[in-house]
Amino acid sequence: MDENMWIIELESALLDDCNVNDIYSICQGKPLPEALRPDVWQVCLDVRNKNDQMSLFNEIYDLPFQSQLREDCQRYVDRIGNDEEDKVSVVSDLESIMTFYCKNRNLQYEPDNGWIELLLPLCALKLNRSDTFNLFEAIRDTYIPKGCKPKGNVFHVFRLLLLYHDPELCTVLDTKKITPDLYSLTWFQSLFASCSSLSVIIAMWDLYFQNADPFMVFFLALIILINGREQIMAMKGSSKEEIVKFLVNMPCALEVDDVSDFCSLAQYYALKTPTSFKTDYLKALYGKQNDTPRSQEESNKVSQALCLPVSVYELVENSATEFPVQDAVRFFLVDCRPAEQYNAGHLSTAFHLDCNLMLQEPVAFATAVQGLLTAQKQAIEVNSNAGGEHLCFMGSGRVEEDQYTHMVVASFLQKNTHYVSLLTGGYASIHDYFGDHMADCLEDHSASKCLVCQQHNVKQSKSTTLKASTPSSTDLFSKFSAAMKSKSAEVKGRLLDIIVNPSSNGSGAGASGASNNGAGQAQAVQERHVSAKERNGKRYRNVAPVFSIDDENEDAYDSAEKDAPQPAGVSKEIVNLNQYFKTADIINAFKCQDVHINGYMYDSHLIITPTHLVVLRELGRGQAQIMVRRPLASIVKITAKKRHRDLITFKYGFPDGDGLLITDMDRFLIPNAAEATALVSKQIVHVLDNAN
Repeated sequence: MDENMWIIELESALLDDCNVNDIYSICQGKPLPEALRPDVWQVCLDVRNKNDQMSLFNEIYDLPFQSQLREDCQRYVDRIGNDEEDKVSVVSDLESIMTFYCKNRNLQYEPDNGWIELLLPLCALKLNRSDTFNLFEAIRDTYIPKGCKPKGNVFHVFRLLLLYHDPELCTVLDTKKITPDLYSLTWFQSLFASCSSLSVIIAMWDLYFQNADPFMVFFLALIILINGREQIMAMKGSSKEEIVKFLVNMPCALEVDDVSDFCSLAQYYALKTPTSFKTDYLKALYGKQNDTPRSQEESNKVSQALCLPVSVYELVENSATEFPVQDAVRFFLVDCRPAEQYNAGHLSTAFHLDCNLMLQEPVAFATAVQGLLTAQKQAIEVNSNAGGEHLCFMGSGRVEEDQYTHMVVASFLQKNTHYVSLLTGGYASIHDYFGDHMADCLEDHSASKCLVCQQHNVKQSKSTTLKASTPSSTDLFSKFSAAMKSKSAEVKGRLLDIIVNPSSNGSGAGASGASNNGAGQAQAVQERHVSAKERNGKRYRNVAPVFSIDDENEDAYDSAEKDAPQPAGVSKEIVNLNQYFKTADIINAFKCQDVHINGYMYDSHLIITPTHLVVLRELGRGQAQIMVRRPLASIVKITAKKRHRDLITFKYGFPDGDGLLITDMDRFLIPNAAEATALVSKQIVHVLDNAN
């Protein structure tokens, strides 16, 4: 009886308003009861309460490719061996759903695009057409990577993943000119439904949808290759066509009993892969597709990448984290800049390998590489934070110099070195990441010799020289002042204290460093806080916002304000992080901690859209709660602690006579606060310009 208690618990959860997290915690990888599977899949794919979209279908089958679609539906259904009556019903459902999907999405059906294979397992659930359509649409939107076509970005990314975990196997396939799209296109298009039995697919999707990870297909594909590694290596002498045929059919060997281990191995390899793999490629692979120059540029970066990229955020966080999870990624950072640049500032955990030695002194370079490998081994043995299996190479961030860094990385890949990655942006990204804290975080940093500092100084010098002809804080002040005068007689003739230049020194002064033009002459704006009862969330009519960036006094944070209830109407819905980050109108997202006056800190994301500041609090399993949506136009102050530049407070309100009426505030600990505050201030200016 106790063994089946989880089924009773699952049934009870399905009767309530459960989510994918609840399903995962109850089932924990167990095979789902057939009777409960339709409901579980609908919950996991978030379509349980979705509208009947098929009711909009006019039942007119007049697509240009309709006859081809009908023939393909019939052909696939003939393979499954049902009785004739069932076949007619399934073919009818398939054609109806596919026709409506093409019309609804303005898409063109193409033979062997994986759509029918994706639909057949859903038809096995014996749901009505509407529910089946909703499941199909959700799977396509959530789990099928965009650009699943020959030479598409999907396969460039998959090759980078294979190169990271098994460079020798990757090299063998590269030598044969066997690109991943030649053998794995159908795997990605149909989540393996095109090459595995129905029972295997049902068992696989049970686990797949509970894990709620769109990148799982990459790791499942990786496991298939690694599992067949010996056979593939033994086929080196075979023709390209023979190897491709073997690779395409490898998933056919999977049996139901293999599925649990198959998925567990995929999760293990995901754990041993830098998280940048997912965060960097999420929008490119699962976001909305467009043909903008920026999108094309990102696409080119993927196809031309030498190896797996690692973000500066992950590298720094990784080096400062204790590792309670066994087998989690641990980096060994290799600084490949020339000696003079390394000596002008570097991370204390970095091993220096001068890339210039590779061409100038090959023997010395070989000796240095041996020293690197020895140092890495010793660091791992003593469990140092500076030691890990995963080699992360770092250049300067300057294109002309990093070609030598790329040569060093290529030499390690040619030796089939596992876990090789490259830091995105090089040393410049680390320098900018630390901002004002660089003196505390970088070893031997010399501002006079550091090339990044010199570049910043040149930019500042140019900015000062061009002050008369380029928008400065004075010009910005004039914009705000003009907006105020034109929109409200109440503030006519009054000079506002607006200091908006968060990136004037190119570093962490984003929340405090500011031009004093006009500020010394301005009268101090008086702040008045209102109680929760007084908050109505509305501005005075036709009054523009008053916005400034300033230092924050130690007593400026009012506990009564932070702990007061949120205004009525604030949304608190639960969202899927992956889905939310794919939203087209997100300008940028910053991982941070939401700081409460009671001392509690919550892992969160600060989302900047063209019009709002949105706070998402992580709940785990890819879920998050929308805590608040703040109109950018309501921000009147952004302040930073003098002693903690990354501790940022956003104050909201509107003008009140000669002062400000503060209606609410939020506080966050943002690792890259300078970039975040600069972007927010820029968007506020943009909102004001549009308002005019």
